[in-house]
Amino acid sequence: MSELNQAGNSKKHMGLKAKQRLSNSLVYVMLVIISIVWLIPFVCIVLQSFRMESTGRVGYVIPQVWGLGNYTRLLETNFPRWYLNTLIIALVVAILQTIIVLCMSYTLSRFRFKIRKGLMQFMLILGMFPGILGMIILYRVLDDLGLTGLHAVPGLILVSVASSGMGYYVSKGFFDTIPKSLDEAARVDGANRMQVLNKIILPLSKPIVIYTVLTGFMGPWADFVFARYISQLKPLGMNVAVGLQSWLATDTMVHDNYTLFCAGGVVVALPVAILFMCLQKYYVEGVTGGAVKG
Repeated sequence: MSELNQAGNSKKHMGLKAKQRLSNSLVYVMLVIISIVWLIPFVCIVLQSFRMESTGRVGYVIPQVWGLGNYTRLLETNFPRWYLNTLIIALVVAILQTIIVLCMSYTLSRFRFKIRKGLMQFMLILGMFPGILGMIILYRVLDDLGLTGLHAVPGLILVSVASSGMGYYVSKGFFDTIPKSLDEAARVDGANRMQVLNKIILPLSKPIVIYTVLTGFMGPWADFVFARYISQLKPLGMNVAVGLQSWLATDTMVHDNYTLFCAGGVVVALPVAILFMCLQKYYVEGVTGGAVKG
């Protein structure tokens, strides 16, 4: 009887393994199909950026004449200025936003004061309203300060940094997972709150710091709606998203600007994609670590 039971158990085990392998194979096939669907548009844009026989739209994907002419033509347009504007906005916002978010998260995680819960609830409720609702009033304020049009870059930095403190949720959750006994031990040794944050908490929070920097960088880099509204389509005040869209919005798109737009899109997307792929490990650790506690 024992031999029959063992044979039955082994058959069940093999059946479970076969089902698991089949389900894993189906999942992998679906992931491959989804990846191909996602990559096709980017591959087409890359190929079109090297097309030299025509600069307008055509009915085929693979170029007949290859070259780097579209990339060199970018230097003859306002694209370098748009790229510089976007880079300045993204870097400044990433640095300032990271500092504000980490300080806010550390305060809400470690300190206990009367309005703490009320403040967290207020920021949570306020964050539920879409930012587009305040677009008109923000434009009026920035226009009164002279931070629109040609001076849209500092205006966009100001708006992005001003509300960054409300994005404390993930970072606070990560700080909550760090034992408070480390803070208490450092305080006993004579460290103040700033030293505890800089020398104890932040070295243990590398994933969440990188996550905060990446999110702070990617927001302004991909901003289009508010950036277009604030820049008023002034060429020297645009970022790359608004500038590239302005090429497609002109009547010359079919005859002149399509391959130029593709080349600009590759130049914008490739560095960010490489940066994200290199730091993806820390990005995932930051998200999952910050989701443990609220």
